[in-house]
Amino acid sequence: MLNTTLSGLNVYTSDGVLQGASVVIQDGIIADIILTKPGQDISFPANYHLIPGLIDLHVHGMDGCDVMDANPEALTKISQALIRSGTTAFLATTMTASTQNIEKTLLAVREYMAVQHEAPGAIMLGVHLEGPFISPKKAGAQCADHILSPSIETLHHWQQLSENAIKLVTFAPELTNHEFIAYLKKNNIIAALGHSDANYAETMHAMQQGCDYVTHLFNAMRGIHQREPGMVTAALLEDVWTELIVDGVHLHPAIVKLILKMKGMEKMVLVTDAMRATCLHNGVYDLGGQKVTVKENTATLSDGTLAGSVLRMPQAIKNMLQFTGCDLLDAVKMASENPAKVLGIFDKKGSIAIDKDADLVVLDEHFNVVMTICGGHKIWNNIHVSSTSDQF
Repeated sequence: MLNTTLSGLNVYTSDGVLQGASVVIQDGIIADIILTKPGQDISFPANYHLIPGLIDLHVHGMDGCDVMDANPEALTKISQALIRSGTTAFLATTMTASTQNIEKTLLAVREYMAVQHEAPGAIMLGVHLEGPFISPKKAGAQCADHILSPSIETLHHWQQLSENAIKLVTFAPELTNHEFIAYLKKNNIIAALGHSDANYAETMHAMQQGCDYVTHLFNAMRGIHQREPGMVTAALLEDVWTELIVDGVHLHPAIVKLILKMKGMEKMVLVTDAMRATCLHNGVYDLGGQKVTVKENTATLSDGTLAGSVLRMPQAIKNMLQFTGCDLLDAVKMASENPAKVLGIFDKKGSIAIDKDADLVVLDEHFNVVMTICGGHKIWNNIHVSSTSDQF
């Protein structure tokens, strides 16, 4: 645990950017934010940036491992790869698979979450259950053979099995009823619409029932048609969270710009949808039992279907800046603050503020990650900094 001060940085808070400010870390939390430079600190170049730790609500794997590998060792490796990319917290995202494999994964998550403090890495906040309650018409890279109808009984069993680790469920609303949505809301599980062929009316009905999150907007859902607006139109018009994979592959830059113009940054959530090939080279990899070819930052099945991404959060931020012209403060809001608000943890994470967790990322002048601090622990350091303290 660090008790030190990071100094000389452009500090990105919810209220704006503080130039040349210092952030005091004590006992794992942010103790103070000051505009003067104290005597004992870690000094950074004036063109470096301090942002809150990034939070990824949709990540399947990284560095050769997948959440569905269903063992704590794989989850540890994913967590450690995430921290190198400035992600300090995440939801481990599952895929449509056999009931046995999903339950094995949930047990591994439960085991890992009980001891994750022993291995430095990004904090797993819980599970994003993506499938099996999805439409076979919009399965994407999910295995259609294992799709199930939405079931309260099944979900309740899985939630007990994981010790309430399931925080977000992506499902097709046209395949269920209001009782399933009501169960999610009653149990504080985010009801996310996705992998769905729902029309506009069906989507609006689900949103009126309490569904307030849309998984990877535009992808694996009914698009816009002048006589059938579809799920995409409802997501753009209504006050719901919209998840975006801004890798330049899943969404054309002009579409990203359109979404920002219509939704505003207040309801946009940047995610990676990263799969096991992330951080690795071009080649053939496994995703949910299917072969995925990765080439030139694109992951596809043999028929060309997109199969997750090899995106990392810092690149998503850079792409957002390039595609839309927004500034770093806005992009950080979409990658840190908004995900924290989705999960209801903004009182502790998602921004740089006094008494919040010391989840912090230092970016260089090109917005590359050079240091990650998670819960007051310096976990990743890729730069030599000037130090007048022996804490580092």
